[in-house]
Amino acid sequence: MDFSSKLLEQAVAEMSQLPGIGKRTALRLVLHLLKQPATQTQQLAEALLDLKANIKLCKNCHNISDTEICEICANPNRTRELVCVVEDIRDVMAIENTGQYRGLYHVLGGKISPMDGIGPSQLTIKSLIDKVKEGEVKEIIFALSSTLEGDTTNFYIFRQLEGIEIKTSTIARGISVGDELEYADEVTLGRSITNRIPFESSLKS
Repeated sequence: MDFSSKLLEQAVAEMSQLPGIGKRTALRLVLHLLKQPATQTQQLAEALLDLKANIKLCKNCHNISDTEICEICANPNRTRELVCVVEDIRDVMAIENTGQYRGLYHVLGGKISPMDGIGPSQLTIKSLIDKVKEGEVKEIIFALSSTLEGDTTNFYIFRQLEGIEIKTSTIARGISVGDELEYADEVTLGRSITNRIPFESSLKS
C-alpha cells in the first residue's frame, strides 16, 4: 500500500495493530478521523490516554474499574456467596446484559494456554482460591468459553479446590462447544447461567 504522506502511513500502521483491524480498515478509520473536527479527534485521544493512565483493576474481582472496588463488588444487593469465574471484562458485560445473575465475579484475565505461553501463574487463580478459603463463597460457577483452553482452565481450578467444601457448577451447554462466551445471545447465555449444572457432571459428558 503506497502512501502519499509519511504521517498518514504512520497513523495507519498504528491503527492496524488493533485486533481485527487490517490495513484497509485502518486507512478508512484514519481518513474518517481526518475529516472530523480537530476537537473530536482530540477528545478521542484524551479519552484513550485517560483510560490508559487511570483505569484500575478491582481489588476483589480483578474486573476493570474506575475505583479500587468495582460497582458490582460494592453493590450490597449482590449475592456474595456466589462467584462466577470468567475470562475477561467482555464476559462480565455479556452476563450482566442477561439480567439473570445477581452474584459476584472473578476475572481470570485469560485462559490456560501452553501454546500461547499462558500458565496458571499468569492468571488470577491464586487469588480466587484464597477468596474461597476465606469461607464466604458457597458456590463457584465456571463460565469460561467451551473451548479446549476454557475446559483445561476449569479443570485446573476444580483440582485446586479439592478438599475445600464448596459447590462447583458450570453454565449449561446452551453455549455451543467451541463458541466464545461474548458472542452468545443474551437469552441463551441467561438460560445457561440459570440452568447451570454441577461441574463434576460436565466432566462425564
